[in-house]
Amino acid sequence: MTDRRRPLTILIADDDVEDQMLLADAFGESQLGNDLRFVDDGEQLLEYLRQRGRYADPATAPRPGVILLDLNMPRKDGREALQEIKADPTLRQIPIIVLTTSRAEEDIFRSYDLGVNSFITKPVTFGAMVELLKAVRKYWFEIVELPPTVGKRDHG
Repeated sequence: MTDRRRPLTILIADDDVEDQMLLADAFGESQLGNDLRFVDDGEQLLEYLRQRGRYADPATAPRPGVILLDLNMPRKDGREALQEIKADPTLRQIPIIVLTTSRAEEDIFRSYDLGVNSFITKPVTFGAMVELLKAVRKYWFEIVELPPTVGKRDHG
C-alpha cells in the first residue's frame, strides 16, 4: 500500500521551458507537495530513469512515482521514449501520463497501445492547468495505489 503522506517525485519530460514554468507554477498553486524534476527530451528522460550521465546520483535523480510526458520533443520524442520505458521490465510499472498539445486520434491510440496510463491534452489557461493538476492529484495520489518506488533502481 502506498504511503500517501510521502510526496512522490513527479518527472516531467517537456522541451518547452515556458510549459515547464507553467507546470511548476500550477503544481504550486494546486498545493501538490510533490518533488518536481524536469528533463527536456526523451534522451534525457531515459538517462534519468537509467541513472546515467548527469543523472547517475540517486539523490539528485530519485525514481519517479509518475511521469508526465510530452509527445513532441526533440532528439527522442515522447512516443519513442514511451515505447522504450514500457519495454523495460525495470521501468514499465512507472505510471505515465501523456500531457501534450496533440489531440490527434493517432497519438491517442498509439499512446495507449504503447502502454500509457492516461492521455491528457494540455489546457491553454493557467487556471485550467491548476484545475487539471488538482484532478491529477486526487486521482493519482489519493485514489490510485501506486507501486512502491524504493529500491527498484538497479540498472547495472
